[in-house]
Amino acid sequence: MRLAGKRVLITGTAGGQGEAAQEAFAREGARVIGCDIQPGAAERTAKVLRDKGFDVTGDTVDLGDADAAGNWIEESAERLGGLDVLYNNAAGFGFAPFEDMTLDLWRHVLHVELDIVFHTTQPAWKHLARSGHGSIINTASMSGIRGIAPLGQAAHAAAKGGVIALTKTLAAEGAEAGIRANAISPGFVKTPATDAAVGDELRAFQLGMHLIRRPGLGSDIAPLAVYLASDESSWVTGQNFSVDGGVSAGFR
Repeated sequence: MRLAGKRVLITGTAGGQGEAAQEAFAREGARVIGCDIQPGAAERTAKVLRDKGFDVTGDTVDLGDADAAGNWIEESAERLGGLDVLYNNAAGFGFAPFEDMTLDLWRHVLHVELDIVFHTTQPAWKHLARSGHGSIINTASMSGIRGIAPLGQAAHAAAKGGVIALTKTLAAEGAEAGIRANAISPGFVKTPATDAAVGDELRAFQLGMHLIRRPGLGSDIAPLAVYLASDESSWVTGQNFSVDGGVSAGFR
């Protein structure tokens, strides 16, 4: 029970990494409130765990709406009696070769991948500070540290690079208040979103970059998130951890 009594918010719990993290956190004793933009989806995954005796709740929230995100943070902190961990996992997406990228697509991607991290973290900040040992976990990407031409990822890379830079600044500003902030940069992970967005050719290309030639799973990412949420990582802050099957290490 490495997270016993921890009060945790996780975004994007309808499936994939968020759903896996929600279960892993609950099994380690955390009280979890998750959210997702898909109507009823966060409620569904939460109910599966609640029916097994875990303290998990889910809400439908559009984190792209700053007011809605802020209200969710405040209501959740009140329900939990405070806040110890914020796991910013949710994100949208959008890809196009740079020569074809429109301003609208650029702004959309930055909004759904970077703005939403601000929308939750800023209102959560005071609650994390009050706990005296708050932990922020942000989901970045291999695309934030490595340029990959065929992916058409200029906006995605800029947003995730922004998440990594923001994480470091949050760590610096939060240290005095006892707030830690770290990022996780996955490689290609099989999720409902990647299944819908990535065709066979691009999937094969991405897997070909990995030293370990299989897609990642939510269960590959969740253990690191548990560690970063736990007191075991009390001396760890401002870091970006690559969990990417070796794609950032080299090629074969």
